[in-house]
Amino acid sequence: MTNGGVTPSGSFPASENILSKRELIVIAKSEVGLRATTDGVVSATTADVSPLSELLTTEGISLEPLFGISEERLIQEAASISSEEGIEIPDLSIFYHVDAPDERLDDLAQRLQQQDAIEAAFVKPPVELAIAPLEIPELTKNLILPVDEAPAATPNFVDRQIYLNAAPSGVDARYAWTVAGGKGANVNVIDLEWGWRFTHEDLRLNQGGVLAGDNSSDSNHGTAVIGEIGGDENSFGVTGISPDARVSAISFTTIPSASAIRQAADKLRPGDIMLLEIHRAGPRFNFQGRADQQGYVAIEWWPDDYAAIRYASSRGIIVVEAAGNGRENLDDTIYDTNPSAPFGPFPSWWRNPYKRNPLDSGAIVVGAGAPPPGTHSRDHGPDRSRLDFSNYGRLIDAQGWGREVTTTGYGDLWRDPDDVNNRDKWYTDTFSGTSSASPIVVGALGSVQGVLRAYGRIPLSPARARELLRSTGSPQQDAPGRPVSQRIGNRPNLRQLIPKALETSYWVGVQFTGTVGAGETNRWFTFNWPAHWHVIWTVVPTTPRSGSPQIKWQVQVERASDSYITYWINITNVSSEAVNIEARFAVLGW
Repeated sequence: MTNGGVTPSGSFPASENILSKRELIVIAKSEVGLRATTDGVVSATTADVSPLSELLTTEGISLEPLFGISEERLIQEAASISSEEGIEIPDLSIFYHVDAPDERLDDLAQRLQQQDAIEAAFVKPPVELAIAPLEIPELTKNLILPVDEAPAATPNFVDRQIYLNAAPSGVDARYAWTVAGGKGANVNVIDLEWGWRFTHEDLRLNQGGVLAGDNSSDSNHGTAVIGEIGGDENSFGVTGISPDARVSAISFTTIPSASAIRQAADKLRPGDIMLLEIHRAGPRFNFQGRADQQGYVAIEWWPDDYAAIRYASSRGIIVVEAAGNGRENLDDTIYDTNPSAPFGPFPSWWRNPYKRNPLDSGAIVVGAGAPPPGTHSRDHGPDRSRLDFSNYGRLIDAQGWGREVTTTGYGDLWRDPDDVNNRDKWYTDTFSGTSSASPIVVGALGSVQGVLRAYGRIPLSPARARELLRSTGSPQQDAPGRPVSQRIGNRPNLRQLIPKALETSYWVGVQFTGTVGAGETNRWFTFNWPAHWHVIWTVVPTTPRSGSPQIKWQVQVERASDSYITYWINITNVSSEAVNIEARFAVLGW
């Protein structure tokens, strides 16, 4: 029985857009210290896990660490990163998944929820590609084929890539290319979805291939994404926004989504970029798949995906996440509600991450805006207005083109006339969705990070990247029934973004004064220092006395949030008399 296109639990419409399967995620209570072994489960804190062990044996299932390595190693790695970098890493050791036939997942989730050792167990809908619904390119719609004689090579389609042009129509990639590093040199990007053709004639340079998971033969979508970001700079086909960036991929074909995100994070450096080209059926229609994708939302709403994204952004990696094509207001209170079985409940610490308080994944979330009217002789509404399928809300940081994107793949724009089935020579004029919008933002960020690295500067942090995307760019515009209050943010403008990222200032000052008794150690803290500032602290005595040292100090650092740093300064009086001090700062650049 169906209702309005909604399919029954566990069933989804037949579509090549659905390549993954539902996932059963289990979250253990942290105090239990659960450990999965080849013989079952044990507790590192001597908690009684025998009922859970008996259930697993009776049901013939096992708990597998979601993030692929042992709980002890996950704990040790988090502690090491936190110690070295002064940041808080989410506890990934409590997350598990269960591999079982789809028809058993709902019942298993409810049985596992009843275990004292388990904080939560829930079933997640499959992840799907965030390509715009109902407008899949027809293979012959705009096909450019010679009438008389085939050209010697693929034509050059760069003039059709209007998103490369100056603002407000495009992101002004052409300006970025005139700046050292502006083509994305020394920047790594990993795209997470299913399939890619790294053998494509226009994707031969600076490509890292598939790093994990099995590459799917359903490769048009991924090929189109890579073309937008890193299409080769040559005399034919397309050119990516940041063609010098090294673009690789991780496939969800055989890896749970949260696990794939962590694997990508571990292969990237601070300042590198990860792209999540997926969305999921959300609570609006009870998590059921729909051919029109209505109600689909950004994946960070699910606790394990949130934790994985938070892990990546905590390490300084910029995560760009498609907002989804569900026509949803992500400010709606429906997203505050912890779902019921078998899709929930989520753990007690979960709060709606779309509010970014108290949970903030650190991701940059991208909506889909209309291209300039007349692009490819079509009109989707005012330039930069929200496209009707795009999710919207305060969560959204920036927008990209959601229709009419010219890139590699699909074959509706061009196929080799001598070999029309050769997918390595396919191009499209109609790539769409928050799927086409997100790579435009990735390409723009790749250009900025390349410039910063070329200038010997520290690359943008996730928080700084988000801040700059929100404070620069070409503003969203109204459309009938889709006002700017339905936020999808600005379209990036590299002519603004790059100078703003390079902007710096220097100054010194005294932050506080105090007195330290003889032989004593006192501690001060000073907070809300922007995380992208470079600050040096010096403490000097202001009580004159010659002949021997008076004080020493140590600075400790807390990453209080993505955006702010707290400095803790321990000052020790090494003399036999009380000493007055002042703490001086020098901001070397911001």
